Amino acid sequence: MNKKWNGRNIFHKCVLVLLVIALGDFLFTGRSSSDGGGGSSFSWKEALAGKAEESVLNVWLPSFAFADRSSTQGSWFLNMLGQQVPLFAYAGSQEDGGLQTESGSTYERILLLEGASEYTESEDGDALEAPETSEGRIQLDDKMTQLLQEENQTGRPEEEESADQEETPVPSADQFGFIRAAGRSQEYNWSYYQDFDALIKEFYAVDATTQASPARLNLDSLLGKTMAITKNPDVPQILIYHTHSQEDFVDSVPGDSSTTIMGAGELLAQILREEYGYNVIHHTGEYDVEARDYAYSNSLPAIEQVLAENPTIEVVIDLHRDEVLEGRKLVMDLNGKPTAKFMFFNGLSYTKAHGEIEYLQNPYIDDNLAFSFQMQVIANEYYPGLTRRIYLKGYRYNMHLRPRSLLIELGAQTNTVEEIRNACAPIAHILDLELSGKGLY
Repeated sequence: MNKKWNGRNIFHKCVLVLLVIALGDFLFTGRSSSDGGGGSSFSWKEALAGKAEESVLNVWLPSFAFADRSSTQGSWFLNMLGQQVPLFAYAGSQEDGGLQTESGSTYERILLLEGASEYTESEDGDALEAPETSEGRIQLDDKMTQLLQEENQTGRPEEEESADQEETPVPSADQFGFIRAAGRSQEYNWSYYQDFDALIKEFYAVDATTQASPARLNLDSLLGKTMAITKNPDVPQILIYHTHSQEDFVDSVPGDSSTTIMGAGELLAQILREEYGYNVIHHTGEYDVEARDYAYSNSLPAIEQVLAENPTIEVVIDLHRDEVLEGRKLVMDLNGKPTAKFMFFNGLSYTKAHGEIEYLQNPYIDDNLAFSFQMQVIANEYYPGLTRRIYLKGYRYNMHLRPRSLLIELGAQTNTVEEIRNACAPIAHILDLELSGKGLY
């Protein structure tokens, strides 16, 4: 009973203290507001309030009793806290403008870097999805480190800075207006992609009609095959043709083949000839005019004849454009130009329903897979975001004619002719890096 009473007694005393302090503050404030702090009226109230405050503080808050309360109205309590808690006084003396963690320019650039984003294709090819950070990919151009290093350089003497730094040559555009990537933007950690699931997730989209297996898609085999050739401009070495010659784009001109996939093939051939010195044949046969259903069967004899007449051809490219949902755009900004994305395509001669397709044998299937994979790696490292994942489907698609056979889906029907043409130069550069042996490390 006594304990309960003592607790209530303490509570009542605390309430009393608060009431006295409030009364004192009210009386003091009333005097100050009435005469502006300079008159003598209500002096008895001021004295009474001062006495009350002093008595209460001496008994209940002795440390506060010695605090300086001579400050202006409303500030004595803050000053008292400053005397009792020095860290509080120091913090209150600092202005916001004096605290700086990054220089303005670096901070703004960091914010821009954090806001940058890109998108990759979803596995079904019909929608965009936010990219997942690949655990196996190492960024070589550490932009954050570079920015901080640049900031640290600003305090050095001008003559020392000029002596240590050499001017970096600005890459110039070629005759087609394209600026080639000077080096890799990123590099793969291949130990991570020894795992089959990681390999598939990063590089492939597998059609529901077929199946990819670790035996077929082996990283050592994909990277281990040498796909480089010895360039000889005196003989044809590259063939470009179109199984589907009638594929066009959103602003193609009816009757003008230069604005269709055929025009893209001619531009690609021209760049390979004039910029990289390859001897290229662009075959312009049309095999899908009346119907697309038998275009591969229709084109096969003609392509076999071209290869028989030109046995020096080592690279065969069947150039297509894809078809996507209306309203979807396969495009990115590359060197300030809208550029169509593209996709490598491989047939596995295998379906879930029938297994190996005996009548569609391809002795070069592993070579074909290695060729497109190495091209994909080069594209991802030199021009990140330009390619979609390699698409795997069940049939052969006339890719059995040469070990280095490519089927490329360049953009889609929703792309413009300009976007398609802008993609031809990077394709040519990626192909040259592969065929020259300079693309892989």
